Amino acid sequence: MIIKRKDFTIMAKDSTKSMTEGKPFSLIMGFALPVFFGLLFQQFYSMVDTMIVGKFLGEDALGAVGATGSLNFLIIGFCTGVCNGFAIPVAHQFGAKKDSNLRRVVANSVWLCLIFAAVMTVITVIFCRNILTFMNTPADLIDDSYKYIVIIFAGIPAVYLYNMVAGIIRSLGDSRTPVYFLALASIINIVLDIVFICLVHTGVEGAAFATVISQAVSGVACVLYMKKKFPILKISKEEWKFDSHWAKTLCSMGIPMGLQYSITAIGSVILQTSVNSLGKLYVTSVTAAQKLAILFWCPYDALGTTMATYAGQNVGAGKLDRIGPGVKTAVKIGLVYSIFLFVVLNLFSSKLLLLFVNADSTDVIKNAGTYILFGSSAYFLLSLVNIIRFSIQGLGFSQFAILAGLFEMIARTIAAFGLVPFIGYYGVCLADPLAWIFADCFLIPAFFRCMRVCRKRMGQNI
Repeated sequence: MIIKRKDFTIMAKDSTKSMTEGKPFSLIMGFALPVFFGLLFQQFYSMVDTMIVGKFLGEDALGAVGATGSLNFLIIGFCTGVCNGFAIPVAHQFGAKKDSNLRRVVANSVWLCLIFAAVMTVITVIFCRNILTFMNTPADLIDDSYKYIVIIFAGIPAVYLYNMVAGIIRSLGDSRTPVYFLALASIINIVLDIVFICLVHTGVEGAAFATVISQAVSGVACVLYMKKKFPILKISKEEWKFDSHWAKTLCSMGIPMGLQYSITAIGSVILQTSVNSLGKLYVTSVTAAQKLAILFWCPYDALGTTMATYAGQNVGAGKLDRIGPGVKTAVKIGLVYSIFLFVVLNLFSSKLLLLFVNADSTDVIKNAGTYILFGSSAYFLLSLVNIIRFSIQGLGFSQFAILAGLFEMIARTIAAFGLVPFIGYYGVCLADPLAWIFADCFLIPAFFRCMRVCRKRMGQNI
Protein backbone atom coordinates (compact mmCIF):
# COMPACT_ATOMS: atom_id res chain seq x y z
CA MET A 1 0.00 0.00 0.00
CA ILE A 2 1.25 3.44 -0.91
CA ILE A 3 0.04 6.71 0.55
CA LYS A 4 0.36 9.83 -1.59
CA ARG A 5 1.25 13.17 -0.08
CA LYS A 6 1.79 16.41 -1.93
CA ASP A 7 5.56 16.24 -2.44
CA PHE A 8 6.61 12.77 -1.45
CA THR A 9 5.61 9.15 -1.71
CA ILE A 10 5.49 7.45 1.66
CA MET A 11 5.46 3.72 2.28
CA ALA A 12 2.72 2.48 4.56
CA LYS A 13 5.22 1.46 7.23
CA ASP A 14 6.09 5.10 7.71
CA SER A 15 5.74 5.95 11.42
CA THR A 16 4.06 9.35 11.04
CA LYS A 17 0.65 10.00 12.62
CA SER A 18 -1.76 12.86 12.08
CA MET A 19 -3.61 14.52 15.00
CA THR A 20 -5.91 16.49 12.71
CA GLU A 21 -8.69 13.88 12.72
CA GLY A 22 -10.38 11.94 15.50
CA LYS A 23 -11.59 12.60 19.03
CA PRO A 24 -9.29 14.92 21.04
CA PHE A 25 -9.35 12.78 24.20
CA SER A 26 -8.11 9.60 22.53
CA LEU A 27 -5.53 11.49 20.49
CA ILE A 28 -4.23 13.47 23.46
CA MET A 29 -4.06 10.47 25.80
CA GLY A 30 -2.56 8.26 23.11
CA PHE A 31 0.14 10.82 22.42
CA ALA A 32 0.68 12.02 26.00
CA LEU A 33 1.16 8.64 27.66
CA PRO A 34 4.31 7.74 25.70
CA VAL A 35 5.62 11.27 26.19
CA PHE A 36 4.95 10.90 29.91
CA PHE A 37 6.96 7.70 30.12
CA GLY A 38 9.73 9.36 28.13
CA LEU A 39 9.85 12.29 30.52
CA LEU A 40 9.69 9.84 33.41
CA PHE A 41 12.78 8.11 32.11
CA GLN A 42 14.50 11.47 31.71
CA GLN A 43 13.72 12.32 35.30
CA PHE A 44 14.83 8.83 36.20
CA TYR A 45 18.31 9.83 35.12
CA SER A 46 18.31 12.66 37.57
CA MET A 47 16.55 10.70 40.30
CA VAL A 48 18.99 7.82 40.14
CA ASP A 49 21.89 10.26 40.33
CA THR A 50 20.33 11.87 43.37
CA MET A 51 19.50 8.56 45.06
CA ILE A 52 22.96 7.10 44.62
CA VAL A 53 24.70 10.36 45.50
CA GLY A 54 22.56 10.81 48.63
CA LYS A 55 22.82 7.18 49.76
CA PHE A 56 26.50 6.47 48.96
CA LEU A 57 28.18 9.89 49.09
CA GLY A 58 26.12 11.53 51.87
CA GLU A 59 24.14 14.72 52.48
CA ASP A 60 26.99 17.05 51.57
CA ALA A 61 27.30 15.53 48.11
CA LEU A 62 23.52 15.63 47.71
CA GLY A 63 23.51 19.29 48.65
CA ALA A 64 26.34 19.96 46.18
CA VAL A 65 24.37 18.43 43.32
CA GLY A 66 21.23 20.23 44.49
CA ALA A 67 22.98 23.59 44.59
CA THR A 68 23.43 23.29 40.81
CA GLY A 69 19.76 22.51 40.13
CA SER A 70 18.59 25.95 39.09
CA LEU A 71 21.75 26.60 37.06
CA ASN A 72 21.26 23.25 35.36
CA PHE A 73 17.68 24.23 34.55
CA LEU A 74 18.85 27.60 33.22
CA ILE A 75 21.25 26.15 30.66
CA ILE A 76 19.81 22.74 29.84
CA GLY A 77 16.31 24.22 29.88
CA PHE A 78 17.36 26.66 27.14
CA CYS A 79 18.65 23.75 25.04
CA THR A 80 15.41 21.83 25.53
CA GLY A 81 13.28 24.87 24.79
CA VAL A 82 15.14 25.63 21.57
CA CYS A 83 14.66 22.06 20.34
CA ASN A 84 10.97 22.10 21.28
CA GLY A 85 10.61 25.35 19.35
CA PHE A 86 12.35 23.92 16.30
CA ALA A 87 9.82 21.06 16.33
CA ILE A 88 6.84 23.39 15.89
CA PRO A 89 7.56 24.38 12.24
CA VAL A 90 8.01 20.65 11.60
CA ALA A 91 4.47 20.04 12.90
CA HIS A 92 3.15 22.97 10.84
CA GLN A 93 4.65 21.67 7.59
CA PHE A 94 3.57 18.11 8.31
CA GLY A 95 0.01 19.24 9.05
CA ALA A 96 0.01 21.28 5.83
CA LYS A 97 1.38 18.24 3.90
CA LYS A 98 4.28 20.26 2.46
CA ASP A 99 6.93 17.55 2.55
CA SER A 100 9.79 19.35 0.81
CA ASN A 101 9.46 22.27 3.20
CA LEU A 102 9.31 19.76 6.04
CA ARG A 103 12.68 18.30 5.06
CA ARG A 104 14.23 21.76 4.67
CA VAL A 105 13.04 22.66 8.18
CA VAL A 106 14.60 19.50 9.58
CA ALA A 107 17.89 20.09 7.76
CA ASN A 108 18.17 23.65 9.04
CA SER A 109 17.30 22.45 12.54
CA VAL A 110 20.40 20.26 12.39
CA TRP A 111 22.63 23.14 11.30
CA LEU A 112 21.31 25.47 13.97
CA CYS A 113 21.61 22.87 16.74
CA LEU A 114 25.26 22.28 15.80
CA ILE A 115 25.96 26.01 16.12
CA PHE A 116 24.01 26.45 19.36
CA ALA A 117 25.59 23.39 20.97
CA ALA A 118 29.16 24.45 20.14
CA VAL A 119 28.76 28.01 21.41
CA MET A 120 26.92 27.09 24.60
CA THR A 121 29.32 24.30 25.54
CA VAL A 122 32.37 26.56 25.31
CA ILE A 123 30.81 29.46 27.22
CA THR A 124 29.28 27.44 30.07
CA VAL A 125 32.37 25.32 30.68
CA ILE A 126 34.62 28.40 30.82
CA PHE A 127 32.43 30.43 33.20
CA CYS A 128 30.92 27.61 35.26
CA ARG A 129 32.81 28.21 38.53
CA ASN A 130 32.32 31.97 38.35
CA ILE A 131 28.56 31.48 38.11
CA LEU A 132 28.51 29.13 41.11
CA THR A 133 30.43 31.71 43.13
CA PHE A 134 28.02 34.45 42.08
CA MET A 135 25.12 32.26 43.27
CA ASN A 136 26.51 32.15 46.82
CA THR A 137 27.02 28.40 46.64
CA PRO A 138 28.11 27.35 50.18
CA ALA A 139 31.89 27.12 50.50
CA ASP A 140 31.71 23.53 51.74
CA LEU A 141 29.70 22.51 48.65
CA ILE A 142 31.12 24.55 45.77
CA ASP A 143 33.99 22.20 44.80
CA ASP A 144 31.71 19.20 44.36
CA SER A 145 29.07 21.39 42.70
CA TYR A 146 31.62 22.49 40.12
CA LYS A 147 32.87 18.95 39.48
CA TYR A 148 29.30 17.84 38.77
CA ILE A 149 27.87 20.67 36.70
CA VAL A 150 30.92 21.32 34.48
CA ILE A 151 30.64 17.75 33.16
CA ILE A 152 26.91 18.22 32.55
CA PHE A 153 27.68 21.37 30.57
CA ALA A 154 30.38 19.59 28.56
CA GLY A 155 27.62 17.17 27.54
CA ILE A 156 25.37 19.89 26.04
CA PRO A 157 25.80 18.46 22.49
CA ALA A 158 24.19 15.22 23.73
CA VAL A 159 21.26 17.23 25.10
CA TYR A 160 20.75 18.93 21.74
CA LEU A 161 21.08 15.66 19.86
CA TYR A 162 18.37 13.81 21.74
CA ASN A 163 15.92 16.68 22.14
CA MET A 164 16.19 17.80 18.51
CA VAL A 165 15.62 14.34 17.04
CA ALA A 166 12.96 13.35 19.58
CA GLY A 167 11.14 16.63 18.92
CA ILE A 168 11.10 15.95 15.16
CA ILE A 169 9.81 12.41 15.68
CA ARG A 170 7.04 13.63 18.00
CA SER A 171 6.03 16.38 15.57
CA LEU A 172 5.42 13.67 12.97
CA GLY A 173 3.01 11.98 15.38
CA ASP A 174 5.25 9.28 16.88
CA SER A 175 5.51 9.85 20.61
CA ARG A 176 6.26 6.24 21.50
CA THR A 177 9.63 5.50 19.99
CA PRO A 178 11.78 8.01 21.91
CA VAL A 179 10.51 6.35 25.09
CA TYR A 180 12.02 3.01 24.17
CA PHE A 181 15.46 4.51 23.72
CA LEU A 182 15.18 6.48 26.93
CA ALA A 183 14.32 3.25 28.73
CA LEU A 184 17.51 1.71 27.40
CA ALA A 185 19.46 4.83 28.32
CA SER A 186 18.04 4.81 31.85
CA ILE A 187 19.34 1.30 32.38
CA ILE A 188 22.75 2.38 31.11
CA ASN A 189 22.59 5.37 33.46
CA ILE A 190 21.91 3.18 36.49
CA VAL A 191 24.69 0.76 35.62
CA LEU A 192 27.19 3.56 35.05
CA ASP A 193 26.16 5.31 38.29
CA ILE A 194 26.92 2.14 40.22
CA VAL A 195 30.17 1.55 38.35
CA PHE A 196 31.48 5.12 38.65
CA ILE A 197 30.33 5.95 42.19
CA CYS A 198 30.27 2.61 44.00
CA LEU A 199 33.07 0.71 42.27
CA VAL A 200 35.44 3.30 40.78
CA HIS A 201 34.75 5.85 43.56
CA THR A 202 34.74 8.87 41.27
CA GLY A 203 32.49 10.97 43.56
CA VAL A 204 29.83 13.30 42.12
CA GLU A 205 31.67 13.40 38.79
CA GLY A 206 30.58 9.82 38.19
CA ALA A 207 26.91 10.75 38.36
CA ALA A 208 27.47 13.49 35.79
CA PHE A 209 29.39 11.20 33.42
CA ALA A 210 26.63 8.60 33.67
CA THR A 211 23.98 11.16 32.75
CA VAL A 212 25.87 12.56 29.76
CA ILE A 213 26.75 9.15 28.33
CA SER A 214 23.16 7.95 28.72
CA GLN A 215 21.78 11.02 26.95
CA ALA A 216 24.21 10.50 24.08
CA VAL A 217 23.11 6.88 23.70
CA SER A 218 19.42 7.82 23.53
CA GLY A 219 20.16 10.56 20.99
CA VAL A 220 22.14 8.31 18.66
CA ALA A 221 19.46 5.62 18.90
CA CYS A 222 16.78 8.14 17.89
CA VAL A 223 18.84 9.22 14.87
CA LEU A 224 19.26 5.65 13.64
CA TYR A 225 15.54 4.96 14.09
CA MET A 226 14.52 8.16 12.31
CA LYS A 227 16.68 7.35 9.29
CA LYS A 228 15.11 3.90 9.03
CA LYS A 229 11.44 4.56 9.79
CA PHE A 230 10.73 8.00 8.32
CA PRO A 231 11.23 7.93 4.55
CA ILE A 232 9.50 11.30 4.47
CA LEU A 233 12.75 12.67 5.96
CA LYS A 234 15.03 11.40 3.20
CA ILE A 235 16.70 14.75 2.62
CA SER A 236 18.25 15.57 -0.75
CA LYS A 237 21.54 17.41 -1.22
CA GLU A 238 19.65 20.53 -2.25
CA GLU A 239 17.39 20.37 0.83
CA TRP A 240 20.43 20.03 3.12
CA LYS A 241 21.63 23.53 2.15
CA PHE A 242 21.48 26.17 4.87
CA ASP A 243 18.45 28.36 4.15
CA SER A 244 18.22 31.77 5.80
CA HIS A 245 14.42 31.83 5.48
CA TRP A 246 13.92 28.59 7.34
CA ALA A 247 16.70 29.43 9.79
CA LYS A 248 14.88 32.65 10.69
CA THR A 249 11.58 30.77 11.01
CA LEU A 250 13.17 28.20 13.30
CA CYS A 251 14.92 30.82 15.42
CA SER A 252 11.68 32.79 15.74
CA MET A 253 10.18 29.69 17.37
CA GLY A 254 13.17 28.13 19.10
CA ILE A 255 14.90 31.10 20.68
CA PRO A 256 11.75 32.46 22.40
CA MET A 257 10.99 29.00 23.79
CA GLY A 258 14.57 28.61 24.95
CA LEU A 259 14.52 32.05 26.53
CA GLN A 260 11.22 31.20 28.20
CA TYR A 261 12.91 28.27 29.94
CA SER A 262 15.94 30.38 30.78
CA ILE A 263 13.99 33.38 32.05
CA THR A 264 11.96 31.06 34.24
CA ALA A 265 15.21 29.52 35.40
CA ILE A 266 16.70 32.94 36.20
CA GLY A 267 13.94 33.32 38.74
CA SER A 268 14.87 29.86 40.06
CA VAL A 269 18.54 30.88 40.21
CA ILE A 270 17.62 34.01 42.19
CA LEU A 271 15.50 31.89 44.51
CA GLN A 272 18.28 29.29 44.78
CA THR A 273 20.62 32.05 45.87
CA SER A 274 18.20 32.85 48.71
CA VAL A 275 17.98 29.16 49.62
CA ASN A 276 21.78 28.92 49.64
CA SER A 277 21.92 31.81 52.10
CA LEU A 278 19.73 29.84 54.53
CA GLY A 279 22.42 27.16 54.84
CA LYS A 280 23.19 23.58 53.93
CA LEU A 281 20.16 22.06 55.72
CA TYR A 282 17.67 23.99 53.61
CA VAL A 283 19.65 23.48 50.40
CA THR A 284 19.48 19.73 50.95
CA SER A 285 15.79 19.87 51.95
CA VAL A 286 14.78 21.77 48.82
CA THR A 287 16.92 19.45 46.67
CA ALA A 288 15.18 16.35 47.98
CA ALA A 289 11.70 17.92 47.71
CA GLN A 290 12.26 19.16 44.16
CA LYS A 291 13.60 15.83 42.99
CA LEU A 292 10.44 14.13 44.27
CA ALA A 293 8.09 16.83 42.97
CA ILE A 294 9.63 17.02 39.51
CA LEU A 295 9.18 13.28 39.15
CA PHE A 296 5.42 13.71 39.61
CA TRP A 297 5.33 16.75 37.32
CA CYS A 298 6.05 14.59 34.27
CA PRO A 299 2.33 14.25 33.30
CA TYR A 300 2.04 18.05 33.19
CA ASP A 301 5.05 18.29 30.89
CA ALA A 302 3.63 15.45 28.79
CA LEU A 303 0.33 17.29 28.38
CA GLY A 304 2.21 20.42 27.38
CA THR A 305 4.35 18.64 24.78
CA THR A 306 1.24 16.92 23.44
CA MET A 307 -0.66 20.16 23.06
CA ALA A 308 2.23 21.79 21.18
CA THR A 309 2.08 19.01 18.58
CA TYR A 310 -1.74 18.87 18.59
CA ALA A 311 -2.09 22.62 18.10
CA GLY A 312 0.80 22.74 15.62
CA GLN A 313 -0.57 20.06 13.32
CA ASN A 314 -4.13 21.43 13.44
CA VAL A 315 -3.15 25.03 12.77
CA GLY A 316 -1.00 23.79 9.87
CA ALA A 317 -4.05 21.94 8.53
CA GLY A 318 -6.27 24.99 9.06
CA LYS A 319 -8.49 23.16 11.58
CA LEU A 320 -8.68 25.76 14.34
CA ASP A 321 -12.06 24.46 15.48
CA ARG A 322 -10.30 21.39 16.91
CA ILE A 323 -7.89 23.31 19.13
CA GLY A 324 -10.38 24.63 21.71
CA PRO A 325 -11.91 21.20 22.47
CA GLY A 326 -8.40 19.76 22.67
CA VAL A 327 -7.34 22.33 25.26
CA LYS A 328 -10.51 21.76 27.33
CA THR A 329 -9.84 18.02 27.30
CA ALA A 330 -6.24 18.51 28.45
CA VAL A 331 -7.36 20.86 31.26
CA LYS A 332 -9.82 18.26 32.57
CA ILE A 333 -7.09 15.61 32.55
CA GLY A 334 -4.78 17.99 34.41
CA LEU A 335 -7.41 18.73 37.06
CA VAL A 336 -8.08 15.07 37.83
CA TYR A 337 -4.39 14.28 38.09
CA SER A 338 -3.72 17.32 40.31
CA ILE A 339 -6.33 16.23 42.85
CA PHE A 340 -4.93 12.71 42.87
CA LEU A 341 -1.37 13.98 43.28
CA PHE A 342 -2.24 16.29 46.17
CA VAL A 343 -3.69 13.38 48.12
CA VAL A 344 -0.85 10.95 47.38
CA LEU A 345 2.00 13.35 48.12
CA ASN A 346 0.59 14.61 51.39
CA LEU A 347 -0.09 11.08 52.61
CA PHE A 348 3.18 9.48 51.55
CA SER A 349 5.76 12.24 50.99
CA SER A 350 7.79 11.33 54.10
CA LYS A 351 8.16 7.76 52.86
CA LEU A 352 8.85 8.76 49.25
CA LEU A 353 11.59 11.16 50.38
CA LEU A 354 13.52 8.16 51.71
CA LEU A 355 14.41 7.50 48.08
CA PHE A 356 16.81 10.44 48.33
CA VAL A 357 17.84 10.73 51.98
CA ASN A 358 18.46 8.38 54.86
CA ALA A 359 15.80 7.81 57.53
CA ASP A 360 17.89 9.56 60.20
CA SER A 361 17.80 12.84 58.22
CA THR A 362 14.67 13.88 60.08
CA ASP A 363 15.09 17.64 59.69
CA VAL A 364 15.59 17.30 55.93
CA ILE A 365 12.47 15.11 55.60
CA LYS A 366 10.38 17.54 57.67
CA ASN A 367 11.44 20.61 55.70
CA ALA A 368 11.06 18.83 52.36
CA GLY A 369 7.56 17.70 53.35
CA THR A 370 6.57 21.32 54.04
CA TYR A 371 7.83 22.34 50.60
CA ILE A 372 5.77 19.58 48.96
CA LEU A 373 2.63 20.51 50.92
CA PHE A 374 2.72 24.11 49.70
CA GLY A 375 3.49 23.13 46.11
CA SER A 376 0.99 20.30 45.70
CA SER A 377 -1.89 22.54 46.78
CA ALA A 378 -1.32 24.55 43.58
CA TYR A 379 -0.46 21.84 41.06
CA PHE A 380 -3.57 22.48 38.97
CA LEU A 381 -2.19 25.94 38.31
CA LEU A 382 0.99 24.27 37.05
CA SER A 383 -1.05 22.07 34.71
CA LEU A 384 -2.67 25.18 33.22
CA VAL A 385 0.75 26.78 32.71
CA ASN A 386 1.97 23.83 30.67
CA ILE A 387 -1.21 23.19 28.68
CA ILE A 388 -1.89 26.80 27.73
CA ARG A 389 1.72 27.83 27.13
CA PHE A 390 2.50 24.92 24.83
CA SER A 391 -0.79 25.33 22.98
CA ILE A 392 0.11 28.96 22.31
CA GLN A 393 3.51 27.86 21.07
CA GLY A 394 1.91 25.25 18.82
CA LEU A 395 -0.19 28.05 17.30
CA GLY A 396 3.06 29.77 16.38
CA PHE A 397 3.22 32.56 19.00
CA SER A 398 6.47 31.62 20.73
CA GLN A 399 7.10 35.22 21.76
CA PHE A 400 4.40 34.83 24.39
CA ALA A 401 6.49 32.10 25.96
CA ILE A 402 9.10 34.69 26.87
CA LEU A 403 6.51 36.87 28.57
CA ALA A 404 5.11 33.90 30.50
CA GLY A 405 8.61 33.07 31.68
CA LEU A 406 9.11 36.70 32.63
CA PHE A 407 6.04 36.62 34.87
CA GLU A 408 7.35 33.47 36.57
CA MET A 409 10.73 35.10 37.07
CA ILE A 410 9.13 38.19 38.62
CA ALA A 411 7.14 36.03 41.03
CA ARG A 412 10.17 34.03 42.18
CA THR A 413 12.17 37.25 42.55
CA ILE A 414 9.41 38.64 44.77
CA ALA A 415 9.58 35.48 46.85
CA ALA A 416 13.39 35.65 47.10
CA PHE A 417 13.62 39.30 48.13
CA GLY A 418 10.17 40.03 49.52
CA LEU A 419 9.25 36.84 51.37
CA VAL A 420 12.39 34.89 52.33
CA PRO A 421 13.97 37.77 54.34
CA PHE A 422 10.79 38.04 56.45
CA ILE A 423 9.36 34.51 56.72
CA GLY A 424 12.45 32.48 55.86
CA TYR A 425 11.95 29.00 54.48
CA TYR A 426 8.17 29.48 54.10
CA GLY A 427 8.94 32.13 51.50
CA VAL A 428 10.82 29.51 49.50
CA CYS A 429 7.83 27.15 49.75
CA LEU A 430 5.48 29.85 48.42
CA ALA A 431 7.66 30.70 45.41
CA ASP A 432 6.37 28.07 42.97
CA PRO A 433 2.62 28.63 43.62
CA LEU A 434 3.16 32.37 43.26
CA ALA A 435 5.00 31.87 39.96
CA TRP A 436 2.22 29.70 38.54
CA ILE A 437 -0.44 32.25 39.51
CA PHE A 438 1.48 35.03 37.77
CA ALA A 439 2.00 32.94 34.62
CA ASP A 440 -1.65 31.83 34.38
CA CYS A 441 -2.90 35.39 34.74
CA PHE A 442 -0.99 36.18 31.57
CA LEU A 443 -1.34 32.96 29.58
CA ILE A 444 -5.10 32.41 29.72
CA PRO A 445 -6.11 35.73 28.10
CA ALA A 446 -3.09 35.42 25.75
CA PHE A 447 -4.42 32.09 24.44
CA PHE A 448 -7.78 33.57 23.46
CA ARG A 449 -6.05 36.48 21.75
CA CYS A 450 -3.81 34.10 19.76
CA MET A 451 -6.85 32.11 18.64
CA ARG A 452 -8.56 35.29 17.45
CA VAL A 453 -5.46 36.28 15.47
CA CYS A 454 -5.23 32.83 13.86
CA ARG A 455 -8.90 32.91 12.87
CA LYS A 456 -8.46 36.36 11.36
CA ARG A 457 -5.41 35.23 9.37
CA MET A 458 -7.30 32.24 8.01
CA GLY A 459 -10.46 34.21 7.30
CA GLN A 460 -12.51 32.18 9.76
CA ASN A 461 -15.33 33.51 11.91
CA ILE A 462 -14.17 35.08 15.14
